[in-house]
Amino acid sequence: MNRKNLISAAFFLVLLTATIVVIFQGNDMNTVVAAMQTLSPVYLVAAALTALFFTSAEGIMIWYLLGSLEGKTPLFSCIKYSFVGFFYSGITPSATGGQPMQLYYMQKEGHKVSDSSVVLMTVAVVYKLVLALMGVAILLFYRMQLMGYLGNYIYLYYLGLFLNTALVVILLFVMISPRCFKSLVLGGEAVLKKLHILKKSGKRKEKLIEMADQYHEAVVFLIGHKNKIAFVLILTFIQRCSVFFMTWLIYKGMGLTGESVLSIMILQASVYIAVDMLPLPGAQGITEIMYKASFGQVFKGALLPASMCLTRGLNFYFLLIVSAVTAMYCHFSVRSSR
Repeated sequence: MNRKNLISAAFFLVLLTATIVVIFQGNDMNTVVAAMQTLSPVYLVAAALTALFFTSAEGIMIWYLLGSLEGKTPLFSCIKYSFVGFFYSGITPSATGGQPMQLYYMQKEGHKVSDSSVVLMTVAVVYKLVLALMGVAILLFYRMQLMGYLGNYIYLYYLGLFLNTALVVILLFVMISPRCFKSLVLGGEAVLKKLHILKKSGKRKEKLIEMADQYHEAVVFLIGHKNKIAFVLILTFIQRCSVFFMTWLIYKGMGLTGESVLSIMILQASVYIAVDMLPLPGAQGITEIMYKASFGQVFKGALLPASMCLTRGLNFYFLLIVSAVTAMYCHFSVRSSR
């Protein structure tokens, strides 16, 4: 493991330790564990399956779009890319490591870099777009209730919504502007050459220009097939809702009543919107703080940290473990095929 990876791992562990402190601060651990045990096993399994669907849905979208560009593609491989992306996004600030690693493994398994780039960019844009639209809708129809739940943390929600919206605009501009994309690719190569990471090569520049042209052709293809974009939009909306619905499963599984499924999902969506773009690996620590602020009036006493452990444990740490195993499988598969 190189020095950079060691620093990243150490930072991740520091954040994990801080997160545990945030969760159990002011609570008796035995009481919290006892509260977690009130969850019905049926609802626990349902919540775990919902979490797996959340990550697998991205793989279905990759499979659908990649198949449109390159023909038949194995669904299992695309779901595998999705879990790889989740793992590296979870351990890097602002989830910056996910797509590069997905692109790496897709290229290693014979997919064109241009097609893979367009597919991953499309999935990312739609993913952020759906979250931003949800955030705007919540402000329009649920603003007063949200302010009552979040209190002073409402400003973190505004920041998260602004950052998500800004990123969507930037990504859309890069996608539809071939000149911008080509400039980014060639500019990136120039920076890497200045840093002596890459050597000067006329052939590489020609290949990068060719890739940029192929990228634009793939974008034009997708824009010309709006039904495919519509499918990804609908599936992304379902995917987003699934992880919010999972919190309601935890709520019901603990035998609680009084809050509607829509209220629970909106509160969980507000947590995601607030922390999604913050530069912390897996948004550790801040997610737990936002959860406590959002659900403090929903889960009482020890049920609040207990529900937080269950929800966060399933929608992040459980998926991170599954994704880590998948990433290891991909790593050794690539090495054995050399």
